[in-house]
Amino acid sequence: MLAYKKYVTIKNKDSLTLKSLPFKPGQRVKVVMIAEDDKDVYLADLQALLKQTQGLPEARSISEDEIAVEIAAYRAEQ
Repeated sequence: MLAYKKYVTIKNKDSLTLKSLPFKPGQRVKVVMIAEDDKDVYLADLQALLKQTQGLPEARSISEDEIAVEIAAYRAEQ
């Protein structure tokens, strides 16, 4: 099996074009795409989620003591 690796940056979420491939016309190939970890994107998503969650009315009424009780209960189950 011939393996071919090429790094590309997605510019259009709907399509990807690869050129100058080392395969013959009509040859079947398996395409596997693996995204590199983009910690900045995950961090931005997490920060947005936390900000949204902290803005919920339910979150505003929780005290520090209630949070400590929940953490202790969770840790006791482990």
